[in-house]
Amino acid sequence: MPSHRYRDAYARVEVPELEREWPRRRLTRAPLWVPVDLRDGNQALAEPMDPERKRRFFELMVAMGYTEIEVGYPSASQTDFDFVRLIADAGIAPADVTVVVFTPARRDLIERTVESIRGISNPIVIHMYAATAPTWRESVLRKGRAELKRMILDGARDLLELAGELPNVRFQFSPEVFNLTEPDYVLEICDAVTELWDATPERPVILNLPATVEIASPNVYADQIEYMHRHLERRDGVILSVHPHNDRGTGIACAELAVLAGAQRVEGCIFGNGERTGNVDIATLALNLHAQGVDPMIDFSDIDEIRRTVEYCNRIEVHPRHPYVGDLVHTAFSGTHQDAIRKGFAEHRSRAAAEGRSEREIAWRVPYLPIDPADIGRSYDAVIRVNSQSGKGGIAHLLESEYGIELPRRMQIDLARHVQLHADATGTEVTAAEVHRIFQRVYLGAEAVGRRVELEEYEVAEAAGAARARMSIRVGEARSVHERTAEGPVEALVSALAERGTALEVLELHQASVRSGSDSDALTLIEYRHAGETGWAGGRAESVLSASLAAVIAAANAIGSGS
Repeated sequence: MPSHRYRDAYARVEVPELEREWPRRRLTRAPLWVPVDLRDGNQALAEPMDPERKRRFFELMVAMGYTEIEVGYPSASQTDFDFVRLIADAGIAPADVTVVVFTPARRDLIERTVESIRGISNPIVIHMYAATAPTWRESVLRKGRAELKRMILDGARDLLELAGELPNVRFQFSPEVFNLTEPDYVLEICDAVTELWDATPERPVILNLPATVEIASPNVYADQIEYMHRHLERRDGVILSVHPHNDRGTGIACAELAVLAGAQRVEGCIFGNGERTGNVDIATLALNLHAQGVDPMIDFSDIDEIRRTVEYCNRIEVHPRHPYVGDLVHTAFSGTHQDAIRKGFAEHRSRAAAEGRSEREIAWRVPYLPIDPADIGRSYDAVIRVNSQSGKGGIAHLLESEYGIELPRRMQIDLARHVQLHADATGTEVTAAEVHRIFQRVYLGAEAVGRRVELEEYEVAEAAGAARARMSIRVGEARSVHERTAEGPVEALVSALAERGTALEVLELHQASVRSGSDSDALTLIEYRHAGETGWAGGRAESVLSASLAAVIAAANAIGSGS
């Protein structure tokens, strides 16, 4: 790898030295979230959104509770201009939603932008930007520091002239590629802009400081943000905003540390769509706060509907391992994870019962699940899924959650052995239905052909004050009738089978119902011993007695088949 071609961040930009305060701070409240999917995210799409998709995305963001939304780049395309006019003409933005539009620092484009917003009664932010980093100044703009500053201030004056008298309009400035710009220069420009626009607490100016191309570890960005936070003039008249990208894969960490360092506002995209490796993912950021007990101020209670809408509008699928929203993020295949999750759910249920409170009210502390999937509208059905990496806990969980069958621990181990053989043979995920079929085949003899042993008749009668059992057993083609007195039904059947050459000892007997409710079937599970070896069998029937006898017959057939 030709790594010698590259310079680290400290060789590319001066990183201000300061006594850091951000490492000692904690995130205790949500910043102002500003989704930029309709502009920045839209620019990153191979097929930009058509008007119908834009409107659907906008309405989703409103429904989720976003109160400031960047809606487009009206000077860049007719589609974006028309969408801003739709907001003006159709009134699709609730009165409390601030509409943000984006423009370069160029008079003709500023004029077009101001034209697009006329007639909108909502609060409006006009967002002006210009690249300020040395490489952009030299290679793209071909301007020195002083000349670029004049260009930016000319744009700021044009904006003030064209929209300064509009009472519902505020201004925003982004020194693009802030994180690669000299600290003294970007501070000089930002202070000049806020002075020109007369930033006050009553009419604050937004200063947005983008990590346009992520080039350093998140602590460097935090240092840069704290430097600006502590040195900006008119700080009480400035809303300090950040706009991290994800070139290094640490955009989320950059945003979290930037808020610790003084940022009050975060721009990003829901699920992180954006140029190159993406904008910061503001859904993950918000749910990270939720997982820390901080209200994110955005409604994610139906995460799958949000995902479906975003996928439709962007024509990009969300990765199955995407934090919080991916199809597999609440799913465990590993046996150790499954066992811990299953036990955690059991503890959660018992604790709720002990406290006399709803399971949705008590503190969440289930292992491996940072948040309760139900918080974001997910069921528990797919929390545990089984493949060749799974263990007894996950397999037992599928039977219990899908079919109401609760297995004794040692039987869980035995069943896991059979399921693992199936998973290894197929190399695929094992569904709950397949686990159930394996359970029925191995223990209930559900798929046995030509059973060797069958209980054809069983009746109990009282005679001389004692219970007398009479049973008819068929072994192969031979039938026999047996009578027993003073023995329980299971003992009587075991004794009769021994007479027919099938000797087994019932070690444990577990009674359960397959489904809760008065009309549920009875299920009996037995552990038995034969010729020094132990095994498990089960029986299912309408009554406990019939289920118990069926379990003994299933054990006898398992012995006869050598399984």
